[in-house]
Amino acid sequence: MNEQQAQQGTIRCSEAVRQLWDYLDNAVSPEDQERIEQHLSFCRRCCGELEFAKELRAFLASGAVEEI
Repeated sequence: MNEQQAQQGTIRCSEAVRQLWDYLDNAVSPEDQERIEQHLSFCRRCCGELEFAKELRAFLASGAVEEI
């Protein structure tokens, strides 16, 4: 993270990805939620990670495990 990112309160990809599951569970603080959403607003890679996590969660919740 560079100095400009630190001043803006943005986080690195590693931090955003580490918190994705808690973010999906609404188990992060409002401040962390805002930082994650800010990061996701410009980071395509992490948006992809988020979409994968959402799809995996939906797949597991659907009981599709029996299809494997």
